[in-house]
Amino acid sequence: MSSRAKPLLDLDPATVRQARALARKAGRPVVKLAQSHTTVSVERATLRLAGLSGADHERVPWVNHLVDAVRAEVGLEHGVTTPVYDALRRGEAPDLLTLAQKAASGSVQFRLPAGRETTRAQALARREVSRGIRTIDKQRANRDRLITRHGDPEQRPWIYLIVATGDIYEDIPQAQNAAREGADIIAVIRSTGQSLLDYVPEGATREGYAGTYATQENFRLMRAALDETSKELGRYIRLTNYASGLCMPEIATLAGLERLDMMLNDSMYGILFRDINPIRTFVDQRFSRQIHARAGIIINTGEDNYLTTADAVEAAHTVTVSQLLNEYFAKEAGLEDWQLGLGHAFEINPELPDSFRMELAHALLARQLFPDAPLKWMPPTKHMTGDVFRGYLLDGFFNLVGAMTGQGILLVGMMTEAVVTPFLSDRDLALQNVRYVLNAAGGLTEDFHPPRDGFIQTRARQVLGDAIDLLTDITQEPGKAPLLEAIADGAFGLMKRPADRGKGLDGVVVRADDYDNPATTMLEEGSNR
Repeated sequence: MSSRAKPLLDLDPATVRQARALARKAGRPVVKLAQSHTTVSVERATLRLAGLSGADHERVPWVNHLVDAVRAEVGLEHGVTTPVYDALRRGEAPDLLTLAQKAASGSVQFRLPAGRETTRAQALARREVSRGIRTIDKQRANRDRLITRHGDPEQRPWIYLIVATGDIYEDIPQAQNAAREGADIIAVIRSTGQSLLDYVPEGATREGYAGTYATQENFRLMRAALDETSKELGRYIRLTNYASGLCMPEIATLAGLERLDMMLNDSMYGILFRDINPIRTFVDQRFSRQIHARAGIIINTGEDNYLTTADAVEAAHTVTVSQLLNEYFAKEAGLEDWQLGLGHAFEINPELPDSFRMELAHALLARQLFPDAPLKWMPPTKHMTGDVFRGYLLDGFFNLVGAMTGQGILLVGMMTEAVVTPFLSDRDLALQNVRYVLNAAGGLTEDFHPPRDGFIQTRARQVLGDAIDLLTDITQEPGKAPLLEAIADGAFGLMKRPADRGKGLDGVVVRADDYDNPATTMLEEGSNR
């Protein structure tokens, strides 16, 4: 995914190692916190792997009903699957769906079994959940086979385009046409507010605000349509959606089951910008990233969002810190370098002197710190004014930085950003801009070498130094989890989010010593039985 030419920036390797060591130090207590807790969404995702789907007449998913019923009777401290499969073994219902339906009406009694009854219930749970793990493995193999058959795009960066009308049946032809016009990755943006729903909607959806609901059926429909287009075009078209919010583990699971290729999954986005409880987020994130690792899904992180609330020059180091933390959390969960679509953005005020040179410095710093990661380069949004001619020029400069610095994934900027939802013609013009720049300047990574102690080198070293200072401050925060204290103090994106507040806190549960989750066990073992 990356350019393997010799490094363009004269960074001290010891300084880079120090930055990573500090990120590990900051992140390790959070991982321990995630390992000692579960959430309602983690437990629901486990039941989805076991095959439970569908919803009642009021559109409440059966996984929600079943998890809520178990929690009300025996708690979730021991995991949902032990009492569920104990109930099935005792003949409370003939199958998982019927059990969920009976539980919704209060006609099932759950218990925590003991002795051999526990062992038998857990063995049955593992057998059933393993079916979902094997489906994810099969879908990963299918992707590999289709990439071998159709091929990958010849150029880098891959061209990433957003399509989302609210109606999945309108999204499909738009996505297919975007691929025909040159898009390599189609992102179906979620309907506004879905991240705050503590359930996953069911079925194909035909309405949504500023996006289309993420559902298993919508995933299936779009993946099938893009498979047809991949065959037509002779290159594999990738599909992206969002694994964030209160249902992060479930949406990650559905993405693995339906062969999505990329998922937006940032370590702190939901905390900072959706006020989701930090502990809930980190617990859900670890499970979702274990699923992504198993499914061969590339994650896209959201550091670009920090620069929409904070100044892109003054806060540049917070992007680097977040990238380092995202890398640590991702690798701890099993993701490999090629799956780390670490985000950053072209968001410096264009009125500032040397703004383009600073954008180059920041992009090169990210490229050199993470040489094997498919970095996701995000277009200008904050300083788009509605002047479409100026916007088109800014997007051209953004595309040029992407070409010069060897980014892996380039999100197509729209000249009508901040004016309207893009028309099809806007997307065509935006894709023309990208194609021109990549065709004309795609090889500049070979030619562009900033002077050793020039403006770009000096700026990059300054940002890395500021990142180390912030990480040092974070690791010196009091308490068992200093990163949580730093988030509460507003270290990122100017948002203060205490660990004892936020949406979804009531869905967090401390694990008991005998907690059992067959999905987590198999994901950590690398097994499928």
